Amino acid sequence: MSWTVRVDPGLCMGSGMCAAIAPEALVLDGEHARPLSETTAPDDRILEAAEICPAQALTVHAGTEVIAPRP
Repeated sequence: MSWTVRVDPGLCMGSGMCAAIAPEALVLDGEHARPLSETTAPDDRILEAAEICPAQALTVHAGTEVIAPRP
C-alpha cells in the first residue's frame, strides 16, 4: 500500500520542519512545502512531519482514510 501526502498551501507557512524530517517525501518550494510525489511508501518520518507541522497543513492518507495528523 502507498500513502498520499497533501499540503494545503492556504495553511502552509513554510517553516520547513516537514522537509527537514522527511526530505525523501517533502521539499520546501518557495514559500510552501510540497510533496515530491503524489504517492509515497509508508514511512514513520512522514507521519512525524504531519504531526509536527505548526499549521497542520500536511495530511497523510492511506486510501480514503486520513492517518496523520491524528486528532
